[in-house]
Order: sequence, then structure tokens, then C-alpha cells
Amino acid sequence: MFKDKVLLITGGTGSFGNAMLKGFLNSDLKEIRIFSRDEKKQEDMRIQYKNDKLNFIIGDVRDFNSIDNAMNGANFVFHAAALKQVPSCEFYPMQAVQTNILGAENVLEAAARNNVERVVVLSTDKAVYPINAMGISKAFMEKLAVSKARDTRVRNANAIYTATRYGNVMCSRGSIIPLFIKQIKEGKPLTITNPKMTRFMMSLDDSVTLVMYAFIHGNPGDIFVQKSPGSTIADLAQALKELFNADNEITIIGERHAEKMYESLCSKEEMSKADDLGDFYRVPADFRDLNYTKYVQEDGPKLLSDEYNSDNTHRLSVPELKELLLTLDYVVEELASHNKQ
Repeated sequence: MFKDKVLLITGGTGSFGNAMLKGFLNSDLKEIRIFSRDEKKQEDMRIQYKNDKLNFIIGDVRDFNSIDNAMNGANFVFHAAALKQVPSCEFYPMQAVQTNILGAENVLEAAARNNVERVVVLSTDKAVYPINAMGISKAFMEKLAVSKARDTRVRNANAIYTATRYGNVMCSRGSIIPLFIKQIKEGKPLTITNPKMTRFMMSLDDSVTLVMYAFIHGNPGDIFVQKSPGSTIADLAQALKELFNADNEITIIGERHAEKMYESLCSKEEMSKADDLGDFYRVPADFRDLNYTKYVQEDGPKLLSDEYNSDNTHRLSVPELKELLLTLDYVVEELASHNKQ
């Protein structure tokens, strides 16, 4: 399905874009377009990969013309461009609106106008029961993707628009594992917001697997979730301390702006209609129109006691966390340099 096709990745200079390239550089794709506004990161990637298949395009999803031009001739789109830091979006919510909502609409509309075959937008667990600007903006992005899928379905187009939703990616930019390792190496206390706070533990490879599953198996308007284990922040800090043979103190600093005690990947309402696909949940879109009197439902939705969240998923023990952390290149490299000192 990739032979002689063109893939566009928005925000392609980020962690996800780099992870995705590992598999796609050796695929039958004719061209991979990296669309972003960061010319320095584009230059770094150009030097690193030295691959004629890559086409770097400077632009911003906030500017419709730039993304529309970049979309010309593209067959597939992975939309990863976003403002992802919770505190930044909380202090500058209109910036989150302009990138995560209006920018997403630009991407989806450009894809529709250019007859793109498949679009996967990348969302977050924070979009479920959102309490912060970042989560709210991502939840709205999901609604836009489902709406665009509904539009294309009405027009009998063959395009497929789907969304993926995953938790914090371990070792991604601005995440907690690099911060803990930095604090360990500098001999500083490990700063923990709340020891009982839980988060999903997902790797970059997991995020790529999820996007590819949605890309291959998605129906219009589907939202896909990958089942993932969880951990308390205290256990994660302890696992890293043991791996690095460190005795750093732990300082409790309290929750940051708009942080949750745990993150949800599927709401109760979504779980009542979700398809369990083994390693994934599929939340199908509701394509009924506004005239609800046309629809008669004999059986009500199945009732579930809870949503799927980082508190009721499989909880990793400290030994399990250590084993998982040692599968991450970043941790292995940091551990090797630490042991040389």
C-alpha cells in the first residue's frame, strides 16, 4: 500500500517524526515530506539522514496556504504538529487554540481539498475528561477529525480520517524521565509533584505502532487507543534511582497547573461502545444525523463501572519498571555515560 506513495508528517521534526522515519525510510514510499516551522531541526535531520526520499518543507499549520501547498500530491498524512506542554498551554490558551484546533482544521481541510487518501491525527489521554487547555484543544481536534470523516462519508469519498490517543511518551521532549535522570546526574533532589499520581508508560515505538494500526485498520471517524501499563510517579523515581545506583533525596513540590491525579484513555461513555481488539480499543464514530427521531434503539448501551485510565490499568512494579526502562535507548545511553564517570 506504500509503493510510490507520498507521506506528509506535520510536526515531523519532533520525537514522533524521528521515530516514524526509522521504519519508513526503508519502505516503498516515493517521498516523505517533513513539514514544520523549525528550520534548525530540519537542517539537523537533513544532515543526520542524508536521504533523497526526504523532502523538508518550512511552514506552519496555522497558515492554511502553507499546509495546503505542502499537501499537493500527498497520499497519506500523519498530523503530529501541536503544542503539547500542559503549563505552556495553560498560560497561553489562545496559542493552543491556534495550533491545536485551528491548525488541525487547516490540516484536515487541506487534506480534503487535495484528495488525501488517509489521515491520522495524533491526540492525547488529556483529551478525555479534559481539565486543562491542552487537553481541551486536543479534544476539539478529535471532534474536527470525526466531523471531517462524516463530511467525506456524505460525499461518498474514499478518504479515511482517524485519530489515535496515547499517554505521555517516555523520554519525549519535556517529559519526566529525562528530568529525573538529569537531577540524578547533578546530585539534586528528584522533584515529584505527587507520589501517588499515576501515568501510562508508553514508548515512542508504542506510539508508532498505534498510529500504524490506525492507519491500516481504521474506518472513517475511528479513535484508537493502545492498552498500556501504568505507574505511580514515586515508583518511577525509585526505579531510576536503583538503575543509576543513586541516593538522591525526593522533594514533593505539589501538582503543577491543571495536572490530573491520573490520566484516562477512554471515558465511561466511550467504553460502553468501544470494540476490544486485544491490544487496542477502537471507539467508532457516531454517524447519525441531527434528526434523532429517526433512530430507535431497543437495547441500551452496556454499562461499565469505570473508564480506562492509568489508575485501573496494569500497575507496573519497580522491578517491572526497571526492565521497561532498560528497553529505552535514551535510558541505556544515559546509564552508560553515568557509569563511565
